This record gives sequence, structure tokens and C-alpha cells, in this order.
Amino acid sequence: MAPWPEVENAQPNPNKFIEGASSPQATTPAKDKEPGQNESGTPVPKIELLPSYSTVALIEEPTEVDDPWDLPALRDTGIKWSERDTRGKVICVFQGIGKFFLLLGFLYLFVCSLDVLSSAFQLVGGKMAGQFFSNNSIMSNPVAGLVIGVLVTVMVQSSSTSSSIIVSMVASSLLTVRAAIPIIMGANIGTSITNTIVALMQAGDRNEFRRAFAGATVHDFFNWLSVLVLLPLEAATHYLELLTNLVVDTFNFKNGEEAPAILKVITDPFTKLIIQLDKDVIHQIAMNNEAAQNKSLVKIWCKTFTNITELNVTVPSPENCTSPSMCWTDGINTWTTTNVTYKENIAKCQHIFVNFNLPDLAVGIILLFVSLLVLCGCLIMIVKLLGSVLKGQVAVIIKKTLNTDFPFPFAWVTGYLAILVGAGMTFIVQSSSVFTSALTPLIGIGVITIERAYPLTLGSNIGTTTTAILAALASPGNTLRSSLQIALCHFFFNISGILLWYPIPFTRLPVRLAKGLGNISAKYRWFAVFYLIFFFFLTPLAVFGLSLAGWPVLVGVGVPIVLVLLLILCIRLLQTRCPRMLPLKLRDWNFLPYWMHSLKPWDRVISLATTCYQRRCCCCCRVCCQVCCMVCGCRCCRCSRCCRDLEEGREEQDVPVKGPEVFNNAVTSKEIQDEGKGQVDALSMKTMPTSTAF
Repeated sequence: MAPWPEVENAQPNPNKFIEGASSPQATTPAKDKEPGQNESGTPVPKIELLPSYSTVALIEEPTEVDDPWDLPALRDTGIKWSERDTRGKVICVFQGIGKFFLLLGFLYLFVCSLDVLSSAFQLVGGKMAGQFFSNNSIMSNPVAGLVIGVLVTVMVQSSSTSSSIIVSMVASSLLTVRAAIPIIMGANIGTSITNTIVALMQAGDRNEFRRAFAGATVHDFFNWLSVLVLLPLEAATHYLELLTNLVVDTFNFKNGEEAPAILKVITDPFTKLIIQLDKDVIHQIAMNNEAAQNKSLVKIWCKTFTNITELNVTVPSPENCTSPSMCWTDGINTWTTTNVTYKENIAKCQHIFVNFNLPDLAVGIILLFVSLLVLCGCLIMIVKLLGSVLKGQVAVIIKKTLNTDFPFPFAWVTGYLAILVGAGMTFIVQSSSVFTSALTPLIGIGVITIERAYPLTLGSNIGTTTTAILAALASPGNTLRSSLQIALCHFFFNISGILLWYPIPFTRLPVRLAKGLGNISAKYRWFAVFYLIFFFFLTPLAVFGLSLAGWPVLVGVGVPIVLVLLLILCIRLLQTRCPRMLPLKLRDWNFLPYWMHSLKPWDRVISLATTCYQRRCCCCCRVCCQVCCMVCGCRCCRCSRCCRDLEEGREEQDVPVKGPEVFNNAVTSKEIQDEGKGQVDALSMKTMPTSTAF
């Protein structure tokens, strides 16, 4: 293959291509001879050949494929500290302090937006969540209880709210502890949707989204896998109920003070200016209080005065008296003494919607839109600030601190220490959603690995249960036992899940599953939204609907689906591990239609569905408009624009591919035009002696 010419050396030595010029010495003219003459002195024509250009594509050497899960190098592209003068160093210090305070400010708004988002979800679906709990007929079904816990927690965006409703129902004997345990498991699943929503905000960069979505869904997979194992075990043995009952009976717990909500002290002054909710309405609906159906969740009066007075009232008969000692008659009517509660409103709340007579749904939708907008903006700014701060030596130190294990004999201790750190941080902020949502952007930009985020997330699960235990200890005497037992069930459920999916490295399936889902979502980003809707809304709603129809319908529909999924899983494992054990046809999925074993056809459909709104005309309209323009021949109708767009698209497809850069050079193109004719003349002159020889 001819060498590729350099632009600077585009003029070759023509004497190399002339017959008779065999050496450099021969090409050097003598001093007494004029240039352009041979040894006999006769003039010779100047022959100059065009240098050879290769149109064959250069063969590129295969490059090593980078692992998308490797942490990116956060390099400092600015001026080094040693190269700055005194003024530059002072400016750099003040910039760092300013970025730090900006980071704290955006983090504060981020946490407040999560709180407002939870209030918005409660306004939109809080009453429906209360109605889910009020249906006691299906609570005895563990699967139905599980999906109710998922749906309610997704609707109110708070596992604490759903747990408090469950505690109230158990204390009021509307629900048994045995029936409440699956709902607690479902609440554990539903609370993980918040950081998954936060991960969707990082879909702009493919690799960043891969890491962020995997870091968020590792929490989901841990909860789902734990439920798949522990829910049948609990239904068969009731080990959580027996264990927590033993703990409550062994220790003589007394009422304590309410657990301090450290984060609420900081965020409540701001969020209470936006919205305040009366959460007792959801509790009353769950308790089958019909009067609560017409009440609004938006709190209007923040300061009230309740007065209880004794009044003498008439009753139909002595049986309706308050007590026999407080019952008398005057010969005509029967009288008794009863307590009458009088509630007086003193001061209104100070939030924005206190004087708006809007329905709860309208207020919820407004707050949902605004909170998501603020959440996205704060998340983008946090990621940008972290990217500008965590550079150079600072990034190296933080990465080594967070991702490095202890020396050899104690390397296994690092993960358990991370679990304790996650539990402690969650206990401080009083919310697992806030902690995991703040962890998600750090995973996305590459500060924390998925392997290190996994134990931190497990610790967050434990931290939120300790908060529930402290809240249960602050319960009044009549609800202390039930609330404490429910909180301990939540605690031992998470401990059991950690024992299943963490101590042995081989059993850390949530990490591998989350990475697989992260790869799929990075390639097909619409699949992340599909995963969120399917696993947190459609599947729980479908199971709940089948549960309403009764056990036979749920078993008749659910068991075949579960068996098919298990069969697919077994075949997939055999395809990857032992393909020789399978028939030749089952060693891959090519025997199925393409859309059943690949996401590419679905990606094309979704791409067409999302891009059709960006076109001026759809495909059918384009065909009809083209026929119309061909028949009428006019260019003034509304269809002509579609036809022109179609022709422009075809012309764009016919544009030739751009050549290599060397052919775009002005020097090279000029030489090709000037010397093209010379090449033909040289070839003809070279063939003339051959023809005369014959």
C-alpha cells in the first residue's frame, strides 16, 4: 500500500520517475551543462508525475475498551496552586469558600424539595392510601398486604407516614401484627423510589447515568430480593412475629421522650411557609371514619382552643344515659349529663395555600411540579459544584478515603464499617430517602463506587428502623407495645436481608443486578422510566386487583406467571453456565421473535413515537400530501411544505460521504487539478517507444 503523502511534501522529486535517472548523482546536472539537457546536449522534455494517493482506508489498530464502571479521573485543568501569585491564591480561597456555602445552600433546597415532594404526593394520593388501609377484608392476604405497603408508600413518599398508620391500626385492634408485617415489607420497598427518581435527573451523560441509576436501584434489588425470600418464610413460620414478641416481653420498655427530628428543625421553618398538612385526616380515613372523607389535608388553622364542658341533655330513655348516677327524669323527659367538646379556631397557618380555596388535587399537582423542578435544578447545581470542587488532589484523597479497604487481614471489616456509617448518617438526618438521594449524584460523578455505596445503603435501611424504634418508645401506653413490635419487625427484616445478601461476596446479587440494569438503562434510557412505572405502579396495582377478586383468582393467574419466570431464569443460567446441557435450539433465544428477546425493536418504536411530535407531518400525512401535490401540481397548498420536507430529506441522504482531511487541503487539491493533465501526457510518452519497437 502506498504511503500517505504529507501536505508539506506534496511536491516529489520528478527525476525519480524518469527512465535513466538511476542514482542521485545522475540527477545532479553538471556545472557546464544547462538544466534540461542530457549528456548529448539535446533538450529533453520535463516530465513530472503526480505522487500516488491511496484511497484505501487506513487499518486502525484495535484499542482497548474502557470499563464503563471504572471511576473517571477528576483532573484539575485549572492553574496549579504553586503557579498562582498572592492575589490569585486569595481569590482561589474565597472561591472555594463560596462554592462550599453554595453547595450547602443547594443541598438545603434539595432536602426541602424532597419534603415538599412528599407533601405533594400525600395531597394527590393520601386519601386513596387511607382507603387502601381501610379495606380490612384483604389484609389477611400477605401478598395483598405487601403491594398495599408498596402503593401507599409510593403515594405518600414517606415510609414513616405509612408505618405510623400501621401502628395506629394495630393499636386500635383493626389490624394484627401478623397482617401488618407484609405491609412493613412493602413500605421498605416503596421508600426506595425516591432515589431512583433522583437518578433519572442525571440522564444527560450516558456513563454518569449508568453509575447513578445502578447506585439507586441497588437499594431496590436488595428490598425485592429480601421480600422474595423472607415473605414466604414469614408466612410459613411467622419468625418475625415470634422473635419480636419475645423481645418485647423480655425487656420492660417504658415510655420515653420523642426522638428529636434533627433535620426537621432545620427544614421546617422553610417548608412550613410553603405547605402544612393535617396528617390526622389520613389516619381517620384508615380508621373508617366517614366524616374524614370530606376534610381537606391542607391545614388551615394552626392554633386552636378546645374546651370541654358538661351539659344537661335529654335522651329518649334511661338506657341512653351516660351512667345511672347521672340520669334523672322530670316526669316528661329523661335527662343526663354529657361532655360537649367545643373547638375554637384562634390563628391561621402562615403557608402559601392557606387562603386559596383549591381542592387537594390541584394543590398537590402544583406542588409536585414545583418540587420536581426545584429538585432537578438543585441536583444539577450540586453535581456541577461537586465536579468543580472534587478535582486534582482533593478528588484523589476523597476517593481513597471512601473506596479503599483496610489492610489484608481486616479488609472484610471495611464493608461493615460502611454499614455503621450509613446507619449513623441516616439516624442524624432522620430519613433514609434523604441520605440515599444525596448519595446518588456522588455515585454518578464517580466519587463513590457501587460496591462501596451498597453497604452504605444497607446501613441506611438499619438507620431508618432505629428512628422508628425511638419513635415507638415515645408512644403512649396503649400503643407502646404494638408500635414497638412493628418497629422491631422492620428492624429484624432488614437485619435478615443483610445476612442473606451481604456477608458472602458471592451472594451480593443486588450489585450485579443493579449493574446489569444500569447497562441496559444507559443504552436505552427510556427503559429506566419503564422500570419505575412497571415495578412500582403497574405490578402492585395488578396484584392488588387480583387480590380483590380473591385467593383463587390470584393463585390461578400468579402461579403460572411465576413458573414461566422461573423457567426463563433456569434456561438463562444454563445458557451462560452449561449450554451443552440444553438442546441446540434452546442455547440462545433466536427461536423467539426478535421483539421478544431484544429491546431494539421497542427502541425503534419509542424513538418513532417520541420524534413524530417533532416533525411537521406524520408518515401517513407525508404520503397523502405527496399524492396530492402530484395530482394538483400546485405549490401553494398546505401539503406542499410536507412534500418539500420529504424531498429535502431525500437530498440529504444522497449527499456523498466527506473524504479524508488531506483531500480538503487547498494545496493538494490544486496539485491534483494542475497535474492531472501532466500525468496523462507522461503516460502517453512512456508508451510511445514501446509501440515503435514493435
